Amino acid sequence: MIVMKFGGTSVGSAEAIQQVVEIVRKYRERDLLVVLSAMSTVTDSLREMAAEACGGTEPSSSLSALRKRHDETIRALAEGEERNRALEVCEGLIDELSGILHGITLLKELSPRSVDLVSSFGERLSVVVVSAALRSAGLSSLPVDAREYVKTNERYTEAEVNFAETERRLSAGLVPMVSDGRIPIITGFIGSTDEGVTTTLGRGASDYTASLVAGAIQAEEVWIWTDVDGAMTADPRMVEDARVLKEISYLEAAEMSYFGAKVLHPMTMQPAVKQEIPIRIRNTFRTENGGTVISSRTFEAPLGVKAVTSIDRLCLIVVEGTSLSRTPDTHARLFKTTAERKTQVIMITQASSEHDICLVVDEKDSQGTVRALKKEFRHEVAEGSLEEISVQPDLAVVAVVGGGMKGTPGIAARTFGILGEHGVNIIAIAQGSSELNISFIVERNDLQKTVQLVHASFGLGEDGDFE
Repeated sequence: MIVMKFGGTSVGSAEAIQQVVEIVRKYRERDLLVVLSAMSTVTDSLREMAAEACGGTEPSSSLSALRKRHDETIRALAEGEERNRALEVCEGLIDELSGILHGITLLKELSPRSVDLVSSFGERLSVVVVSAALRSAGLSSLPVDAREYVKTNERYTEAEVNFAETERRLSAGLVPMVSDGRIPIITGFIGSTDEGVTTTLGRGASDYTASLVAGAIQAEEVWIWTDVDGAMTADPRMVEDARVLKEISYLEAAEMSYFGAKVLHPMTMQPAVKQEIPIRIRNTFRTENGGTVISSRTFEAPLGVKAVTSIDRLCLIVVEGTSLSRTPDTHARLFKTTAERKTQVIMITQASSEHDICLVVDEKDSQGTVRALKKEFRHEVAEGSLEEISVQPDLAVVAVVGGGMKGTPGIAARTFGILGEHGVNIIAIAQGSSELNISFIVERNDLQKTVQLVHASFGLGEDGDFE
């Protein structure tokens, strides 16, 4: 069995969904399960509607646009009874959504629980549309609401999965459907609590659902269909000769994803990694390309490095003080403060003298985090044991990633040598004990130049054995 997941762009229009139908038809004999995202931009639109309703205004025009988009898509893809049934189901879902938004308008209150419920309608609508299109094409399929199978806690917007119960339900519920010759079309992104309250799973959530399904049914592979050819040696918007990597390991994919590459989030891969199920990233609109396979295997790049990834719009928060080395609870208090604010700390560096600790965070989190840290350490700042907590804006992190870096001498020298030759200033450096990456901070204005220089330095754009 193969689990196929189609992202928002892959189901974003009638033309795109017709391509999905052709892909499913081509691989039908492999025993398929399909996981779907909402149609492109729908989830953002739903959350905007919820925010508008919270402000006391009925989002009537947005609801009408949502209704029209799904109605027109169904009419373009399905005929006869299939069309009528799908139109009726979607109409009922949008009426249900309208009632929920009306309640939010009256209350002028929007809880995370309500956000999850509103957000769930994108996937619930898309499975109806695609299932109708498949049945109209002669492919036996049925829409499946993942809330019946994916069980979570009550951490709304980023719910944590109860793996044991979810695996039991998925296996018991989905395998018989496939055995009966049907193709389950499953809502990605959403789950529910033990009490049946709707939750969502957070970042990369539809991919996560696909991985959960694959792990539960012990699938052969997971295929993630998207709008890119696969994981690449660099962002092609920055580097013209960036190339698709045909094979990377789970660990390499995790490092690349963490540092900004368009690869699966590590949490998304977890269920598949546990069962060692390969994950293949493929382009819905360029099916002739094999894409990237993520598995426990990997190839060795000639110079150890496989990709150069990056994240911009970052800030560096610096906590300095001569007494840091004599204050053992400083780190605990610092990370307690960032955790309470739910600030994602992208990178950490500390001088061996322990005179300062540097945290790299997203620029949107910087001011609030600095205020929280100043409040936490106000007594130390007042008495002078800590200097003023400062922030340096307009930065970017660049990561050099590759499973072959460990034990390969000269990686750092090659990386920083080329940058030194071209006048790029390195603000901070970090390297994990896994030796799968070297990451460093540069000024945002130097980001593209840095990525291009390092990519060229390791010959990642040249013809060679990158498979």
